[in-house]
Amino acid sequence: MNTTAPSLTPTTRALAWCLHVLVVALLALAAGRTVADHSPHAGLITATAAACALVYALGPVLPRVRRSRRAAALWLAAVGAVWLVLLALSADGAWVAFPLYFLQLHLLSHRVGLAAVAATAVVAIAGFAAHQDSFSTAMAVGPALGAAVAVAVVWGYQALYRESEQRRRLIEELTATRADLATAQHAAGVLAERERLAREIHDTLAQGLSSIQLLLRAAERALPNAPENTARYVDQARQAAVDNLAEARRFVAALAPPALVGTTLAGALQRLCATTSARHRITARFHLTGDPRPLPTAYEVALLRIAQSALSNTVRHAGAATADVTLSYHGDHVAVDIVDDGRGFDPDQLPTPDPEAGGFGLTAMHARVHALGGALTVQSTPCHGTALAARLPLDPDADPAKARP
Repeated sequence: MNTTAPSLTPTTRALAWCLHVLVVALLALAAGRTVADHSPHAGLITATAAACALVYALGPVLPRVRRSRRAAALWLAAVGAVWLVLLALSADGAWVAFPLYFLQLHLLSHRVGLAAVAATAVVAIAGFAAHQDSFSTAMAVGPALGAAVAVAVVWGYQALYRESEQRRRLIEELTATRADLATAQHAAGVLAERERLAREIHDTLAQGLSSIQLLLRAAERALPNAPENTARYVDQARQAAVDNLAEARRFVAALAPPALVGTTLAGALQRLCATTSARHRITARFHLTGDPRPLPTAYEVALLRIAQSALSNTVRHAGAATADVTLSYHGDHVAVDIVDDGRGFDPDQLPTPDPEAGGFGLTAMHARVHALGGALTVQSTPCHGTALAARLPLDPDADPAKARP
């Protein structure tokens, strides 16, 4: 009914209709009793009751009354003025004060509404007493009790409504927070998946393509004078392409690397060293220390990928003659160490990873190890080779079959 009033709900709409019906019924009662009693002012009282009903009916249909508290107050004043005329003509007009209480409390401010209810109750009592030519306490009980009931009902409803609104806003805030959290989790999941894909692509497809590129360059250099070496390099490049295709298919299917299918991590690392030695001008040797034990698939994949990436970096950048890969099983951890005798580098002077240049190696290794709760250390000095160690913790009571990459 005003700019500050909440929108009608099914419950408040039903209450409003009940109030409308009550007003019409009380006005009809006042007019009907006058006609039934053959009052000399029956026509005037009936006309006044009809006028009051007409003025009252304008309120719900006028937009300004619904949107402006000032317009609502003016409408209430008009209804009250016609009601005063009815009360002056008929004692039955006093009963119309009861629905007026609810209108005043609902449409007016807290203090003004309470004052209007008190004034309406006093006027109703005075009007009824004037028609009876006497006054008693019983005459004041009805209007006063009706006013008290109206105040209690309206204020109680308003308190419940405010509490309901607070809960509604709280639910909306919780829903919005949940949506924001879901969005953040989704974004984090997407970012984590992109990082995982970047590591997998770098350690599989990119490394394989780099190996093929090196082999084809060697074949190109050997082509004029050593066709037999050219054929060997091309055959090795073809085999590298076959292996890379198998990696890509396994990668798409989210399965374990082909190098781990049907063999252990030690066997896969030994084969990696043999393949690297056969394809490139470097001697890669494999060593195993400690008692091998079953590892989670995620551990085997991570350690194999780290060894592949480290050897690829050694072949492309270190200019090393030898590289040693050592798989070590200890009581509380498993480790892979890759040591070469190449030109080395300064670990503090590494450039920022550049996807165009393929600089994801060490970053991807760190991410893999840290995701499994391990540690990666790199020791290198210019002209004195490089040593890289990846260490993953082992839980003696863990079930390796439960871990997944």
